[in-house]
Formats: sequence, C-alpha cells, structure tokens
Amino acid sequence: MTLKSQPWPVLNYEKYKDTLATVHLWTQIVGKIRLSNSPWINHSWHVTLYVSSRGLTTGSIPCSDGVFQLDLDFIAHELIISSSDGQRDVILLYPRSVSSFYKELLSKLDQMGIEVDIYASPNEVDPAIPFIQDEIHKSYDAVQMNLLWLALVKIEKVFTRFRATFRGKVSPVHFFWGAFDLAVTRFSGRAAPIHPGGAPHMPDRVMQEAYSHEVSSCGFWPGSEQFPSPAFYSYCYPTPEDFGKQPAEPADAFYNKEMGEFFLSYEAVQQAEDAEKMLMQFLTSTYNAAAITGNWDKDLECNLSHFER
Repeated sequence: MTLKSQPWPVLNYEKYKDTLATVHLWTQIVGKIRLSNSPWINHSWHVTLYVSSRGLTTGSIPCSDGVFQLDLDFIAHELIISSSDGQRDVILLYPRSVSSFYKELLSKLDQMGIEVDIYASPNEVDPAIPFIQDEIHKSYDAVQMNLLWLALVKIEKVFTRFRATFRGKVSPVHFFWGAFDLAVTRFSGRAAPIHPGGAPHMPDRVMQEAYSHEVSSCGFWPGSEQFPSPAFYSYCYPTPEDFGKQPAEPADAFYNKEMGEFFLSYEAVQQAEDAEKMLMQFLTSTYNAAAITGNWDKDLECNLSHFER
C-alpha cells in the first residue's frame, strides 16, 4: 500500500491560538507524567513527546509492573492510556478546561493502578496557573489541531532526514512540551560555558544541564501573541560573534539579532514548489553557520548519497 501524497497544510495562528494555549498545557501534564516516571536522560531527553501516526505519544513509560503509554490522538481526538498488563482507557478531547483534563487523567491512571506524582504547575509559561485551578484555558478546535499535527508529521520527516546526516551525538527528533516545539539538536562534543538560564518557571540547573555542551539546534514553533506566525528556527550555543553574519538559505530566511537565531516562516515552506527541499536548505545552511563560526569538526558530517537508492 502506498500512502497518498498530501500537501503541507495551511496554518493560521489566529485560528488555532486558543486551542494551542489549551493543548500546550495538556501536553505539559502528559509530559510531566513521563518525566516523573522515567530515569533522567541527558539534556532532558526523558521528558519529550514524539510525533506519531495519529498525534503525539510519550512512548513507553516505566511503571511498577511494566510500562504504560499516553497517546494524544488528533484524528479521533482522544487521549489513550494503555499499559502492558492489557488495560486501556480513553479521555475525550473537546473544549474542556485544563483542570477537567488533569483531574480525569489522574483519576483514570489511579484506577489503573499507575502511580503518578508530578509538579502540577506548568513550566516555561507565565502566568503558571496550577493545573487543578486552570478553568481559563478550555478551547479545542478539532480541525485546527488536526492541521497543526499534520504539519508536524511533514516536518518530522525532514528533521529525521537531516538528523541522519550527522555522525556525532545528535538528539532524537522530539517534541518539547515546555515551549511546544519540535526540535533536533547536534552536539560538537565539546563542553560549553555555563548557561545563564532565565526561562520562566524553569530551574536554571535544568537549562544548564541541557546546554552543558556546544549545540546547534533547529526546530519548529507554532507561534505566540508576540510572534503570531508559525516558523522554523535555528540557533547555536554558545553563539559566536559572526554566527548571524553567515549566509542562510533560502532567501526568505533571516537572522534576528535580539533572539540570536535564524528564522524561516512556515508559510514560505508551505507555499514552496518543493517544501522539503526548502526546509532542508534552511537546516543545512544554518548548521553550517554554527559549524564554521564555532570551528566544529568537519568529520562529524556525513553524506548519505552512497546509501540512497
């Protein structure tokens, strides 16, 4: 069977912003459950979610008698709880408050005998309303959430291919629920200066461990009130003085000096004749900017053309 080719979906921040605000907090609850039940993996890789064939998933999470898994399904619009002892339960996704979602999820986990103890307030957002008290965020547009997820599916494929062109240490393509972004990160192998931290409602020690070594990181972010447009980004840490002066492709890409990052609008990629090629140009050229100005080892790069059919 061959899957039908689908165009990259049109994303409109104004149409999905309220849904985004609510689902962002739902993913924080789901992600914190994975965090609290998993052993620490470097750079917080144990906390992330992953793009799945139906939405976002935690993958397997350890529990006392086996593993369990949480799957946000943006086709059927439900959260599926499943465990290795054969239990399964479902929570419906609809315009409901963060408090309602939180209470039902923890209740169902308790009924399944899965022990969970999380820090029950959001990170990297301000204000950080405790989940159980949040009756403000309660929007859910199923059509818009499905489109946003379909965009993540398209992006994840390109990020995975980009990830494969690096011999050194490189992260999975994973979804960080703190900032609600899909990202992949390359490492030079060298230690970095201590990161200053400063993310809202995030311990500095977590940021410092995440950036303990030199990185070149790229990702996709669906936007905010301050930047109401979905976009791709690329940055490095530490940031060499000439990083932003390097050429970036395609022509639509630009460097924001205040943020210290390169950006490319999702719209430019979505409308391109070859969206995957354009996005790969952005990822590759901005990594090159980091590698050249940071004097990274060229042997970390690899060419897959020999293995392609």
